[in-house]
Amino acid sequence: MMKRVFLSLAFVALFLLPISSFAQTAPFPDSGGTPCGPPFGPPCPIDGGVSLLVAAGIALGGKKAYQLYKKGE
Repeated sequence: MMKRVFLSLAFVALFLLPISSFAQTAPFPDSGGTPCGPPFGPPCPIDGGVSLLVAAGIALGGKKAYQLYKKGE
């Protein structure tokens, strides 16, 4: 049972989540694609530590899922 749940989650993560990125469009194609350009002030980078937090969350979730998988065997 746990193997089926794990494989289902892996399928969703590998095949269905990247599809959502196709719906994204450039925010301001006239100004070069950056929403924080001249009309809005200085450029504003978002990736300060967000990518590290996302990576840590994925690692923690993977660890917990693996522990549940091993406990269910």
